[in-house]
Amino acid sequence: MASGLGTLELAHQFIRAHVKAGDKCIDATCGRGRDTALLCELAGPEGKVLAFDIQPEAAEATRKLLAERGHANAEVILTSHARMGEYAEDGSVAAVMFNFGWLPGGSHDIYTLPESSLAALEQALRLLKHGGVVSMCIYYGRNNGYAERDALLEAVTKLDPENYTVLRTEFVNRAGEPPIAVFIIKE
Repeated sequence: MASGLGTLELAHQFIRAHVKAGDKCIDATCGRGRDTALLCELAGPEGKVLAFDIQPEAAEATRKLLAERGHANAEVILTSHARMGEYAEDGSVAAVMFNFGWLPGGSHDIYTLPESSLAALEQALRLLKHGGVVSMCIYYGRNNGYAERDALLEAVTKLDPENYTVLRTEFVNRAGEPPIAVFIIKE
């Protein structure tokens, strides 16, 4: 990737502007734990973070990073992001972060899929409190192709503008298939 601001940095800036101490947050795809750690830091000891991933390697990496940073306000759950609705109440969550695609540094043969990702997005929107936010970094290409990217982007364009504000950012001058960031605010 070219030097400078990247999709993940944009997502972190957005989340920093919206999460405060005491909030309940979700990292829907915890990967290596960087988003989970950020949410733990922002929510503070009185807040709570739920982190999901289907890969044991990701869950273990996240637990290790949280321990290294002294964060005890997270629960790492080895299950699909499509099941997050089983772990939080509707209207109780301040922020949900997604990184769609594959585990950084992991196998490109394991990646998020349109069906489970759409189900997870639907649950995330239901779990959000008013003023809550969703951050989506969409990594596409390689083995997972474009189906998930297209399904997610279509889904967010259909969100009722009376209830949601949706922002989409793309790097138009970077080679290859740079990730797309989508930010949603529940009105």
